[in-house]
Amino acid sequence: MYYSNGNYEAFADTQKPEGVDNKSAYIIGSGLAGLAAAVFLIRDAKMKGDKIHILEELPVAGGSLDGTDRPNAGFVVRGGREMENHFECLWDMYRSIPSLEVPGASYLDEYYWLDKKDPNSSNCRLIYKRGNRYPTDGEYGLGKCSKEIVKLIMTPESEIEGKTIEDFFSDEFFETNFWVYWSTMFAFEKWHSLAEMRRYCMRFIHHIDGLPDFTALKFNKYNQYESMVKPVLAYLKDHGVHIDYDVHVDNVIVDHKDGKKIAKKIVMTKKGKQSDIDLTPDDLVFVTNGSITESSTYGDQNNPAPITHKKGSSWKLWENLAAQDSDFGHPDVFCEDIPERSWFVSATTTMKTKKLAPYFERLTKRSLYDGRVNTGGIVTIMDSNWGLSFTIHRQPHFKSQKPNEIVIWIYALYSDTEGNYIKKRIVDCTGKEICEELLYHLGVPVEEIEEDASEENMNTVPVYMPYITSYFMPRRDGDRPAVVPDGSENIAFIGNFAESPTRDTVFTTEYSVRTAMEAVYTLLNVDRGVPEVFDSIFDIRQLLRAMYYMSDKKKLVDQEMPLPEKIALKSGMKKIKKTWVAELLKEANLI
Repeated sequence: MYYSNGNYEAFADTQKPEGVDNKSAYIIGSGLAGLAAAVFLIRDAKMKGDKIHILEELPVAGGSLDGTDRPNAGFVVRGGREMENHFECLWDMYRSIPSLEVPGASYLDEYYWLDKKDPNSSNCRLIYKRGNRYPTDGEYGLGKCSKEIVKLIMTPESEIEGKTIEDFFSDEFFETNFWVYWSTMFAFEKWHSLAEMRRYCMRFIHHIDGLPDFTALKFNKYNQYESMVKPVLAYLKDHGVHIDYDVHVDNVIVDHKDGKKIAKKIVMTKKGKQSDIDLTPDDLVFVTNGSITESSTYGDQNNPAPITHKKGSSWKLWENLAAQDSDFGHPDVFCEDIPERSWFVSATTTMKTKKLAPYFERLTKRSLYDGRVNTGGIVTIMDSNWGLSFTIHRQPHFKSQKPNEIVIWIYALYSDTEGNYIKKRIVDCTGKEICEELLYHLGVPVEEIEEDASEENMNTVPVYMPYITSYFMPRRDGDRPAVVPDGSENIAFIGNFAESPTRDTVFTTEYSVRTAMEAVYTLLNVDRGVPEVFDSIFDIRQLLRAMYYMSDKKKLVDQEMPLPEKIALKSGMKKIKKTWVAELLKEANLI
């Protein structure tokens, strides 16, 4: 397996790998990584679909890419996925997936045309004081703290293993708008991995100008299940792939001999009965180890989602694999000792009437009912004790919504504090109480809140997810297993708890698809390059743009710096006059 860039290999087909007709594949987990592995086995490894078996513990595919109308509860999405144009592996896959909406087009075509017609942007990112726009919304306010970000990027990852974000940054940094934008957009918290934050800074530096107004992002037309999962399932069905639901894989027995790792047996419970699969070296196993939405519990309008710390099948499977070989990672790093303050709860509100629409439309400056971009991403409430944010995607978010219904997604970054209006922790709240807290911060008159949050107007479904921020727990090299561990003959790890050899970022759809592609290409020796991560961090133009936007669009001479640096800058500017360097600085608006 190797990496490539440019379009020479991006548009090339593969030749059938030697021996593929004798092989079969077992994919554990039908999240995006598992589905992508099946696609690449078919498209690039030329494996017949009936040789591919997906084993899924739930009654539905898609993993964390969900969206459903729960009986006796209502519409629910546990989270959302922010995407951008440089998700190279994701778009490489979806260019081959037929659209279910546009005849004769790929899903990539559908997505691309949608974004061209209705590009994403936000007219309001931060609010406070019960529905007023925050006065410095749009500004980072980093000042001298921008040097801390530069220092982090310049520090090798090996030097910051196991450290948290608050171990590195000053108290002043956490008071900036930049940290609010960053933490709420990506769900980073102070006790999370500094190494992961560094990767994010490097990975998305080309979007430094688009973080405050979300012009950096792109979203689906509908919820993730209807938009992203169903087209892939249709593709796999057309190719004869087997998907078995209600299958709990308890272990994969791996034989160690002469430095080689060979999966010999899948131990599983199928529809409540023990059922094992004996494997040969020609049977490939792709393991989705761990899950951020595992063990989710659901509440409803009148009941909170039950608090749980129960580990589900994906975590237990990883623990059983790790017990066999230290190369298979350390799951306890990610699923144990998660701080009580962490994000655990999201909620989905269905607004049934137009009565409250003006409270949202005065922020978005857009109609909620025109089928176009609304909030463009989350709106964060700066003075919320819960760290509350909400978003309204294009409507309808579900195809089955009624014409006047609007689906709103809510999440709270902090779970251990009482609300400003509802004097409870969000983890103890019913759907109605979470809705009441949101309406309070939107400025709905206090005497009207209870009635407006009632089921006749707003139906709210909370979800408790004990492992939703596990990706970001502080880690060291080896805590995540390599996609294909050293010596592995027929077993690979896929998804966001596998360690890609690249500098890509977890908690993204791209990472799920990238690890799947790397796994398939490695185990089957597919002779086509995996697209490398977009190289914006190595582009001097992007670095100069970052200097401009991180200083809130100040010219070099107006940026905060010590006097000796200012003197040196003025002297240097005379020397570079009429050079290419000056052209680059002008292009970046720095001079």
